[in-house]
Amino acid sequence: MKRQSIPLLGLLLALVGPAWSQEAPQLQLPRVTLSAGMYLIQAQVASTPQERTVGLMFRKEMPANEGMLFVFEQASGQCFWMKNTLLPLTAAFVADDGTIVNLADMQPQSLDSHCSARPVRYVLEMNKGWFEKRGLKAGARLSGPPFSR
Repeated sequence: MKRQSIPLLGLLLALVGPAWSQEAPQLQLPRVTLSAGMYLIQAQVASTPQERTVGLMFRKEMPANEGMLFVFEQASGQCFWMKNTLLPLTAAFVADDGTIVNLADMQPQSLDSHCSARPVRYVLEMNKGWFEKRGLKAGARLSGPPFSR
């Protein structure tokens, strides 16, 4: 019996696809629309340990008003680093009510730790400079389903 094989590169391209439009094959993340004043954000939601571990690793691009919201089970000191992350990002550490506690600009592929100034359950990663370009600082408030409870 003759088996037909697919070239490995073709299989990888079929599974992975464009950097932003599709996650690693095993991850299908839900999305949520958030707002920061008049600005809308389309965020993928990483809420399991596996999803949070992968995060935005290996992506080569991300649309301007898209990001990733990391959701943790309880508020605690959250620290992020950029190992295997190719995009420069800004992390917003966010309180339960949607208030930005602090922001941290993060360089690609760095092992430097960037931490919340106080315990938080949410971290929103956006392209580096997204918050600054819109005049959003610590104390600004995000709104949307996670913060509406």
